[in-house]
Amino acid sequence: MVVNLVLKYRLSRQFARRGLLSLPLLASLLLLLASNASAQTPAQVTPPPITPAQIATPIAATPATGTTERQQTNSTPNDRRAADDTQDRRESRPEAIQQPPTEFQRLVVDSIGSSLPIFGADLFTNVPDTFAHLNDIPVGADYVIGPGDELRIQVFGQINQQGTFTVDRTGNIAFPSVGTLHVAGVRYDQLAGFIKSQLDRVYRNFDVTVNLGQLRSIQVYVTGDARRPGAYTVSSLSTLLNAVFASGGPLAQGSMRDIQLKRTDGSGSTTVVHFDLYDLLLKGDKSKDVPLQPGDVIFIPPVGEQVAIAGSINNPAIYEITPGTTASQLMTLAGGETSIALGNQVRLERIFEHTMRSIVDVPRNTEVVLAAGDILFVNPIVNRYNDAVTLRGNVTTPGRYVWHSGMRVSDLVPSRDQLITREYYRRRNLMGNTTPDYAPQSTGSLALRGNSTTQTTDNAVANGATPATKGGSSLSEALTGSNSIFQATNDLVLSAPDLDWNYAVVERLDAQTLTTSLISFNPGALYLRGDQSQNLALQPGDVVTFFSTADLRVPSSQQTRFVRLEGEFVASGVYSVAPGETLRQLLARAGGFTGDAYLYGSEFTRVSTRRVQQQRLNEYADTLDAQISAMSASGNARAISDRDAASAVASAQDARESVARLRRAVPLGRIVLELKPDSRGVDAVPDLPLEDGDRFVVPRIPSIVSVEGQVYSANSYVFERGRHERDYLRQAGGPDRQADKRRTFILRADGSVYSGQYGDVARATMFPGDTIVVPPQFDRRAVLRNLLDISTVVGQFGLGAAAINVLK
Repeated sequence: MVVNLVLKYRLSRQFARRGLLSLPLLASLLLLLASNASAQTPAQVTPPPITPAQIATPIAATPATGTTERQQTNSTPNDRRAADDTQDRRESRPEAIQQPPTEFQRLVVDSIGSSLPIFGADLFTNVPDTFAHLNDIPVGADYVIGPGDELRIQVFGQINQQGTFTVDRTGNIAFPSVGTLHVAGVRYDQLAGFIKSQLDRVYRNFDVTVNLGQLRSIQVYVTGDARRPGAYTVSSLSTLLNAVFASGGPLAQGSMRDIQLKRTDGSGSTTVVHFDLYDLLLKGDKSKDVPLQPGDVIFIPPVGEQVAIAGSINNPAIYEITPGTTASQLMTLAGGETSIALGNQVRLERIFEHTMRSIVDVPRNTEVVLAAGDILFVNPIVNRYNDAVTLRGNVTTPGRYVWHSGMRVSDLVPSRDQLITREYYRRRNLMGNTTPDYAPQSTGSLALRGNSTTQTTDNAVANGATPATKGGSSLSEALTGSNSIFQATNDLVLSAPDLDWNYAVVERLDAQTLTTSLISFNPGALYLRGDQSQNLALQPGDVVTFFSTADLRVPSSQQTRFVRLEGEFVASGVYSVAPGETLRQLLARAGGFTGDAYLYGSEFTRVSTRRVQQQRLNEYADTLDAQISAMSASGNARAISDRDAASAVASAQDARESVARLRRAVPLGRIVLELKPDSRGVDAVPDLPLEDGDRFVVPRIPSIVSVEGQVYSANSYVFERGRHERDYLRQAGGPDRQADKRRTFILRADGSVYSGQYGDVARATMFPGDTIVVPPQFDRRAVLRNLLDISTVVGQFGLGAAAINVLK
């Protein structure tokens, strides 16, 4: 910071000498730099770096000098730094690195088709760092006092003294008025009596209580096939397992069954204990988890013999075994077989004379001694039911049923009442719901398709689509709509699709050829007419399926057909159509039309027609997309200037937006009935065969003619018999300046269009409900721009020719 300040000062002096900075301004700048330097100094203290050895030391050293309060003041900077680093590592411990699969694991994958984990490895994966610090747990009675331990001694009675004493390196503490007491090597449960016996030499009639404060730290070493080998500074309360967890546990190549604790004494290094992690994992036994002492070495040797067990076993994995382990003992290690294990045989795969692999079948409780590389596989049972038949489809209680000798279809489904699904009754019960805001919804394949025209269009418009109006008119919708503020809340909804009474099937597997065959029968003949020839005999394993009309496309005569009549009918409503019934027959059954019915403005829509129109609309949009892409590429290739290229891109973008609007359009599915303006009665209506979902809307006789488009006053005018198009156009003020008068057309009330291609539009006779449309003029700016470009080129060519002539 001082160097930076000096450099800034020298630069400022140079600016001042060159006249770029005045002396008063220089003084102000120096004061500002000094204040900034003093303000930034504390924030620029760089923390000491964390060494790799510190990162690999999750169990921290705890200095044991003085009380907790004195520790903050008497500890060295290195001790405080180590404590801070340990706290930081505890708060943000890195995730365990995923180890690559071993060679034996890859061999297991090739053999059984799936990978197996090494048993016990997940114990050291992402070890939680939420354990209580070892200095905060109770001290056992067998704890041995050593150098660095902090003793909190309280004497009361004839004398009252208390203090905190730290055991020095010689194992002594200095007690006032008593002298030096050697406490190293004394057990914690004997410490109070030992100190009292020492004080008895000076005092009488007193008691002593002793507690441990800060405990000493010891250094141990983890070597061998550990994930993070190295030197670890741990608490004196740490055990073998604490150090193993701190090091991340054994590698995939390290042993879990022979973790060794080595300790050096006067006679050399000896192995104190051999710890088997399987005892902890399988039995919960940690009796060999001994406390650590300074200088201890935890050695993890290479892994022993490994075998794998898979299939219907509770804990499939790769296990490390000891010499002499049998197949039955391995199955015990793996938790035994599951409840779906097959038979008494297991498959044993092993290495044959270190040249190839061999497979043998052995009894489940065999005493075959396993060798390194063996793979034991327990097969599961076959998912096959014995003496059972399956019922599915359009039935009340689908499921599996017990087969018995002589069983037939009527035994599986005794009556036709069981050919109604539970969903049907559930939806029927919902219709009686008394909730005020309940309204039946036409959803899915069970919805009444007779009202799908209006509902589909309304839903599509709500989702951003636009109803198609090309070749159609909304006159009937507008004139038959109610002026009431209330909306329609009730509708007829099919609770479920009807049963297909002509076809059901029995699926059967031939036990000899193992081929599947379908045996069909007629449910209508069996349950409606009692034809016992359709009552097929069943065999074990058969699957009986009853279909609905929604599952298979049945003839229209077998479908339940609903037709909706709305508007000027004597009895408007939804009617169930009998097979072969036509539109005239239905109208006669509904009482015919009212006196205000305007057949010329009626609208007949059909679901199948709407589907065909939607398909054709999509195909047309796809064709336009292909043409736009081709024209866009051609336009870019022919572009001479940047303006031409930008114009081509803009034109292609506009065209694609138009295609997008076309894709969002929802066709109405309207069929033009070609009725006359003076048509009356049921006999004037075409005798059309009816389909499910047909909708016939007849409005009342309108009293207006509308004029729309580029006119001065686009309005609706009172209809007068005998008037022509030009008469109403004159009432609207005539076409304006943007109008294209030559393309004026008439949209008739029946949905047809009358344009200048087929006659004189101006002299056309108008009928109630007709609409005159005056379109705008076509934008010719592109044509004018092309003419301007051509004239510019021609003019430049003329100038060039004139220049050449002058030069001659």
